[in-house]
Amino acid sequence: MIIEQIRVIDPSQNLDQVTDLFIQGDKLLASPIPGDTERIDGRGLVAFPGLIDIHVHLRDPGLCYKEDIYTGGLAAAAGGFTTVACMPNTSPALDTPEQLRYVRDKAAEAAVRVLPIAAVTVGQKGETLTDFAALQSAGAVALSDDGMPVDSAALLRSAMQRAKALNLPIISHCEDREMVQNFAVNEGIVSEQLGLPGRPTVAEAIQVARDILLAEDTGAHVHIAHVSTAQSVELIRRAKADGIRVTAETCPQYFILTEEALFTQGTLARVNPPLRAEKDRLAILAGLLDGTIDCIVTDHAPHSAEEKGRALSEAPSGMIGLETVLGLSLTALYHSGKLRLLEIARLMSTAPAQILGLPYGSLCPGQAADITLFDPEERWSVEPERFYSKARNTPFGGMELRGRVRYTIRGGVIQYEA
Repeated sequence: MIIEQIRVIDPSQNLDQVTDLFIQGDKLLASPIPGDTERIDGRGLVAFPGLIDIHVHLRDPGLCYKEDIYTGGLAAAAGGFTTVACMPNTSPALDTPEQLRYVRDKAAEAAVRVLPIAAVTVGQKGETLTDFAALQSAGAVALSDDGMPVDSAALLRSAMQRAKALNLPIISHCEDREMVQNFAVNEGIVSEQLGLPGRPTVAEAIQVARDILLAEDTGAHVHIAHVSTAQSVELIRRAKADGIRVTAETCPQYFILTEEALFTQGTLARVNPPLRAEKDRLAILAGLLDGTIDCIVTDHAPHSAEEKGRALSEAPSGMIGLETVLGLSLTALYHSGKLRLLEIARLMSTAPAQILGLPYGSLCPGQAADITLFDPEERWSVEPERFYSKARNTPFGGMELRGRVRYTIRGGVIQYEA
């Protein structure tokens, strides 16, 4: 296959150049194969290394009425992803080698590479550590109790010590459970107007600070999930300056929306951690711009229409994002002049690969032929009813975006074509 006259953006080579890309089998080549007749006209398009999302919820096993590995894979490919890592808060949790093998077996038929993240504690109950070595042997690329913070500092310290020995990152959901309980919204002006108890920003910051200190103490790699507050950004910034092994992610909802979206979007804007105030949104943007935040993820969290149709205080938290994240990021960060395409490619491909130690995120010859081709100028409106995902729970429905996926190529095979 030859992709002709494509603008190639590759952070691993610091490359931004119009050229041809050559593929044979599942690898990128330095030069074409004589007689190769399969061609894609790349004029006007941009090529990123295949997008990588290291934080998705595919709800499989046990909650497949919301999503499953097959439909989640289709949604991911439509969004430009070639690799996703799925969180373990399924039913049962991904806490044994058998459960991880289930995911990997089902993923063999998926449009994208699906890599399991295993639970830190048995059943994600925060009481007993899982068998990290066995889980790694079964394919775990990281460890997390995402959705359920590990409350015990002593237990998390032991987890970090074991994870460090295996060179596995721990992805930490940072919220003090007693402070946040099951509250639906950020603590602030919106919670006051709605007459609801709120989740204070300090509940996130306290856990971020604790986990940074534990990472410093143990030398383990801690990755802070879905950063949403100004305090967290500053804590991570200082930790990095001190040489502590901490990385961090955020999601489009935290650099585009604020808590006021609840007034217009209702339960579609309910997410954990919650949408915050404008000062927090601006701090998240600043963290993306200065490199404090390493990557953009979706935290793709499908729910049924019936679940999201409940009262705000009763509906589950979470929104989907696989099919909108590139358009949202290009619109909010590139077309606004805040970031270059090279920096967005780093946030959405190269850095996620580095965080999990994956052999992807590069368009160098010899690497896997994982490529996301998109039109950076195409304007389109978000139509949830046309999603490949089973779910429709997005607050971005109807929004006009600029920048759309045209092809997703994973291992040299076109998995999605617009």
